Amino acid sequence: MQTEEKTATEMESPELPEAIEYAGFWIRVMATLIDSVIVMIITLPIITAIYGEVPRDGYTYLQGGWDLVINYLFPAVAVIVFWIYKSATPGKLLTKISIVDAKTGGKPSTGQFIVRYFGYFVSIIPLCAGLIWVAFDERKQGWHDKIAGTVVIRNKVTDNDVNSDIEGLKPLD
Repeated sequence: MQTEEKTATEMESPELPEAIEYAGFWIRVMATLIDSVIVMIITLPIITAIYGEVPRDGYTYLQGGWDLVINYLFPAVAVIVFWIYKSATPGKLLTKISIVDAKTGGKPSTGQFIVRYFGYFVSIIPLCAGLIWVAFDERKQGWHDKIAGTVVIRNKVTDNDVNSDIEGLKPLD
């Protein structure tokens, strides 16, 4: 009887099902644009109400404490909370993609989500190279995904999903 020994590479390789489709660069860009518009719709009126008219040429400095809370802290908390409860932001939900653990394909831990969020800074600082990396990576991982041990996948629509949606519909009278 021969036992199988796994190499270090095989042990580190993901146990994800073969049917998983990784979410590529452009679908993730679309999700980010949707999220950005939603955040702007929420935060811009609040900031304008607090500080008055936003300068037309924009600003590169903090207007005050509320600016920090509303434009930086609120979005960070909102994103992490969405990730924890839905494994996706509203933009990812609308584009039918979600974040999963890179090794198991299951829901990432809260710690992984927090590391992933702060990993965005690592991805952005060198000319957004860590975000652009998604376009070239075999598993479509940005540096923030690699740091946190996550991947973003396309959600598959199954026959059961379609049937349950149809069963919930009432006929038109």
